[in-house]
Formats: sequence, C-alpha cells, structure tokens
Amino acid sequence: MTVATARPPAATGAPPGGPSRRGVLRWLLPLAPSLVLLAIFLAGPILWSVYIAFTNETLTGSASVNSQFVGFANFIRLFGDPNFLNSFLLTFVFVIGSAVIGQNTLGLVIALLQRGRGRATRSVVNGVVIAAWVMPEIVAAACWFSFLAEDGTLNTVLGISQEWLYTAPMVAVILANIWRGTAFSMLVYSAALSEVPADLVEAAAVDGAGPVRRLVHITLPLIRRSIMANLMLITLQTLASFGLIYALTGGGPGTASQTTPLYMYEQAFRYFEIGYGSAIALVLLVIGALFSLVYLRLIKVEDA
Repeated sequence: MTVATARPPAATGAPPGGPSRRGVLRWLLPLAPSLVLLAIFLAGPILWSVYIAFTNETLTGSASVNSQFVGFANFIRLFGDPNFLNSFLLTFVFVIGSAVIGQNTLGLVIALLQRGRGRATRSVVNGVVIAAWVMPEIVAAACWFSFLAEDGTLNTVLGISQEWLYTAPMVAVILANIWRGTAFSMLVYSAALSEVPADLVEAAAVDGAGPVRRLVHITLPLIRRSIMANLMLITLQTLASFGLIYALTGGGPGTASQTTPLYMYEQAFRYFEIGYGSAIALVLLVIGALFSLVYLRLIKVEDA
C-alpha cells in the first residue's frame, strides 16, 4: 500500500515584501532625475521663499547679509497696509471682470456661435482669436496702448481727445486681458460642446424648447465640469497676471491699477524689501489655493 505524504511548499527564498519593494524601486529609478530637478528648481525656491517671508531680508543694507527671523511681523504689517488692501481690491475686480465674467462668457459665446458653422468660418474665427492669445504680453500691451492713447486709434475713430489709460486704467487692463485670454476659454468650450449629443438638442427643439431653454437646461448642465475647470484655470492665470498691466499702465496713474502682483514687485525690487515682498507672494499663493479648493469642491458637488 502506498502512503501519500504531504509535500512542503517550495521555498521562494525571497524576503517578505521583496518583490513589491523591487517594483517600487523599478518605478522610482526612471523618475529619479526628474524628481531631483523638481526638488532643486521648484520645491527648493518655494520653500526658501516661504522662509524669507518670515525674515527682514532685503537686497541692500545690513539685512541683505545678516537677515533675522521676524515671525509674523511682515504679515501684521501687510494686513495693516492700505496700499496692499487697495491692490487686493483691484486684483479682485480684475479677476472677476476679465476672467470670471469677460473671458469665460465671451469664450462660451464664441464657441456657441461657431456650432454648425462651416469649416472655413471656424478656421478664420479661431485663427483671429488664437492670434491674440499667442501674442506676447508686451506686444499685446503695445497694441492696446496705441489703441487707447490720447492720439490713438480709438480717439481718431471717435473724433475725440481722451486719455483712456489715465481716466479709466482698470477698464483698459480688463479689456486688454479679455482680448488676449478669451481664446483659451473658447477652445475649452468648443471641445466641451462637441461632446453634447446633437440628437438630444434636436429632440428638445422638436418638443418646442427655444435656444435659451436648450442652452440653460441641456447644454450648460452637460458641460458644467468644463465650466468649473475653465474658471479655475483662468482665475489662477489672471490672479498672477503681471506683464500686461505693467507694460500698459505700470500700475498707474498712482496706484489706480496696481494689482497685488505689481505691488509685490514694487516692494521687492523697487524698495528692495525681499522679506515683505515674499510675504505678499505667499498671501497671493494662499488666495490662489483657496480659489482652486472652491472650484474643486464645486466639481465634486456636481458629481455627487
């Protein structure tokens, strides 16, 4: 009679967690150069700027070589500074006017008007709008300066003499930023509208729904994720806008168009107060993060 004996399981010889550890290393090794570069050129400067915001660092004088940790002194000074509060208010007006209302609405309108148009029409419109987007900020500012100056194109056409950049500087920079940045919103909404089922829209039209009702009850709900994503991106981009305003008005006249990025630049590189300027930059970074969290929260609520 044959007696069956249990065969012990074969020993693998590998320590517990060995294969998974090797898998992690195999995944990390190709990324190591990129991670090192990000740590040196991205995370490093950000962390150093955060530290500088809590010091009295300057570009000249004794504090430039022997700066001291001052805690929250820069932030206490910041929120008691009327010039900062004025720049923050102007930044809010600039973001709402040129991004949330201007670029977002105009981009959606252009994308809607292009639906069903011929290929040639769409190509011409896209080319004109995108040309303003890819134009460097300095060139765009020069174009708008020549348009709005006292002897510029607008006054010549209207037959008047008005210094628009002096009497209405915030309106000027808002219009310039809308003109330059609308293309991004247009592209986002054109892609989103292409995913809206045409048969659903046609069925609503057959049932008697007009263009406005179809837009409000069908199109906008179907592209709401794209709306939130676009608002988040253009808000962050506009919040940090510097070159266009600096080249067009320089923040003037006086401080009439001095948004927070321009005020930060003035304090850090005109008055050489790097610590104070870094504190302003840190506050601006936190504001951008809060805007992002709000938009991401709205996207999650829509998904739920």
